[in-house]
Amino acid sequence: MLGRNNMSPNRLEVVLMLLMLMVYNASGAFVGINIGTNVSDLPSASDIVSILKAKKIQHVRLVDSNHEMLVALANTGIEVMVGVPNNELLRVGQSRPTAADWINKNVAAYIPATNITYIAVGDEILTTVPNAALVLVPALQFLQSALLAANLNTQVKLSSPHSMDMISKAFPPSTATFNSTWSSIMLQYLGFLKKTGSSFMLNAQPYYGYVKGQGVFPLEYALFRSLNPNSQIADPNTNLFYTNMFDAMVDATYNSMKAMNFTDIPVMVTASGWPWHGARKEPAADVDNALAYNTNLIRHVLNNSGTPSQRNNQVSTYLFELFSEDLRSGSVSGESWGIMFSNASAVYSLTFEDVATASTDSPALHGMFCVANSSAPHSALKQSLDWACGPGSANCSAIQPGQPCYKPDDIVAVASYAFNDYYHRTQASGGTCNFNSTATISSTDPSKLNFLLSIHVLASRYCHSRTNYKINQ
Repeated sequence: MLGRNNMSPNRLEVVLMLLMLMVYNASGAFVGINIGTNVSDLPSASDIVSILKAKKIQHVRLVDSNHEMLVALANTGIEVMVGVPNNELLRVGQSRPTAADWINKNVAAYIPATNITYIAVGDEILTTVPNAALVLVPALQFLQSALLAANLNTQVKLSSPHSMDMISKAFPPSTATFNSTWSSIMLQYLGFLKKTGSSFMLNAQPYYGYVKGQGVFPLEYALFRSLNPNSQIADPNTNLFYTNMFDAMVDATYNSMKAMNFTDIPVMVTASGWPWHGARKEPAADVDNALAYNTNLIRHVLNNSGTPSQRNNQVSTYLFELFSEDLRSGSVSGESWGIMFSNASAVYSLTFEDVATASTDSPALHGMFCVANSSAPHSALKQSLDWACGPGSANCSAIQPGQPCYKPDDIVAVASYAFNDYYHRTQASGGTCNFNSTATISSTDPSKLNFLLSIHVLASRYCHSRTNYKINQ
């Protein structure tokens, strides 16, 4: 096929290298991790940083501004979010000098050696400490003034994490709105984010959404697992399908902001995870579900597919959390969110590398391909393609607009790319090549459907070698 295009080896190599650069330089979302302090035997700061390096974690959220951690994180390149704890918010929000002092002692003193990029001001203040609500926006403004005075306002952004309890009715996402109790404060808060170019910080915990739903939503929906085609969950106002609760929560937040006439404020998820242990009345809190949720969450975020209503807005996310906080008050499950014990042993194995593009191809699938059915209606193919690249977590980065395998006028070829990737990743764990009867198994390499995908196959050694993804094996 390449011969018919008269492309010389040297010219082909140049093209392949260009494709490699296009894919490699594509920006996207990241997955970081929360580090809490309610731990009876917390490892030393240097040991924690060693764990972060070993796991290749490049983004961390500290619940406070622990100075030992800030020193240990120096010269690591790890991006750091520090926090103004709730018990310090009143002081900071009532005094401009106090806010300036906080910035000088906890941020300016450690930059540039420590790569501090965000400050989380309080945590779920409006729903957990309502008496401090009136000082939230003043605290943000005072701290912003201090950053400006220290010439750090372009490097360090400010925001404040909110829980889903801020949204009166989260489903369907298209009609979601913030609780009217906080309308005045939310208008000021969103205005601050818009003015400073900051993100809306959301603590999105599908575990709680699933538990509070009391059976309304299937467990698979909360865990990013494939739903039966007859159980697909759609927003009746937009006809957008939601096959995971995480996306629905994020879209509910976007629509709540839109209802207040604010757009173009990105959502950053500052906490999301799943407990690995719970009391007898908390059956969903177990190791298998925690491993499934966090693995699928990482894959979903790094896939850069956005959400059903925000395809072009990737959602960077901080996993909750590194260590289980045994000193946290409340339920049994509340003490069991960590991926590690305080002795540095793993609760379960979890990788923070690009699992969204890691191959799980089975040798049994060599020579077998999942391709789109060319006779299927384009509308059905489009729906299956959206599922594959969204909840299905296929690696669709190369077929996005502006990427080397984007082919807007050939949905059969593009869908085949996504279907085949999904099938080769998930077949060993039960994934099928069906997609509501829009796909089928073939012994013909889908790359032969058009020249563009053929180029991609040859280019895979260059531009996808780091992903171990080989569509033509």
